[in-house]
Order: sequence, then structure tokens, then C-alpha cells
Amino acid sequence: MNLVQSSSVISSENPVAAGPFPVFSSSDSVVSFLPAALPWFAVRTRSKHEKVAAAVLENKGFEQYLPVYRSRRRWSDRVVESDRPLFPGYLFCRFDPKKRLPILTTPSVVSIVGFCNEPAPIPESEIEAVQAILRSGLATEPCQFLREGQPVRVKYGALEGLEGILLKKKSEWRMVVSVTMLQRSISVEIDREWITAA
Repeated sequence: MNLVQSSSVISSENPVAAGPFPVFSSSDSVVSFLPAALPWFAVRTRSKHEKVAAAVLENKGFEQYLPVYRSRRRWSDRVVESDRPLFPGYLFCRFDPKKRLPILTTPSVVSIVGFCNEPAPIPESEIEAVQAILRSGLATEPCQFLREGQPVRVKYGALEGLEGILLKKKSEWRMVVSVTMLQRSISVEIDREWITAA
């Protein structure tokens, strides 16, 4: 980067601010001074109050994320579809862990997931994996949390590059992605030909 220290005065010939400030030429890269995003945390809610808590947190100005999936329930005379939380009893929220009182005093919020009374951040990559799966439009549902299994990577399609654990459910293949801190997982239907060993 072409960095020049300037002490010249401002004039029509030299419109650059004087003083001990770095001067960048037009060919230099743009430097971003935007603050880093706050980490994600898992927030535990009262049973079936995830949407209420999410709405209140959003109204308070917090960035919240409540991933939902389309559920189909068969009744005796009809099939009912509804959006249900992928992680029942939890939602995700970005906030400063040193200023967590507004989160804990939110109606329907029970606690913040963590260790020794300290909130534990959720890796950005795990949130991005959940978001990518939901954006894909593929059939998604909660599943049992898995620690061990065959790690796989998607080679093709909307989830290309995503990694997870391979699972077979009846006659179909599914890939499992986990949020470790919650000990929860979700699975997405996947074509066996789309994946390779990670």
C-alpha cells in the first residue's frame, strides 16, 4: 500500500488534509473501519414461546435468528402445515455478553446457554450452515444430535461446500449439521451422488 505522511497545507492544488494522517492514493485498497459483528449466542425460551421472545428481542433492537422448518401433521380428516422451530426452546441472538441483562429480562426468555454463568458464543460457521440449508429449500427437520459418524462434504447443488455427518433414514440419505453448544442437530435430505468424504 502506498502510504505517504503529509504535512502540507490544504489548497486548490493540494486538497489533501494536512497533518500527521496517512494519505492513500486512488490506487490503494479501501480500508474498512466498521466494527466487527457481535457473536451469536443461544437463548433458551419457555416452551412454545420462541416466536414471542424473538419478536420482543427484535423490538429491543437486537439481531435475532429463529430458524423454522415446514412441518406437516396428518389429522383424521386433513393435513395441516405449519412453521415450527428447528431447535425447540431456543433461538439465536447477537449481543455483547457484558451487557446481557436486556436479554435476560425479555419476556419468555429463561436463560442464555453457556458455562459457569458465562454465555458461550455459537460459532458463526454453525449458524451459516443452518441458514444455507434453509435457503436451499430442501426438506429439513430436527434430528438426534450426533457426535460421531462419517463426515461428508457436498460437491454439487445449493449446499456445495457445506460439511456435515452422513445419515441414512429408511431409503433416503440425509446430511446432519449440528449446533454443538445446544447439543441439537438438523438433517437435510441429500442425493448420495452430491456428497464426498470430508
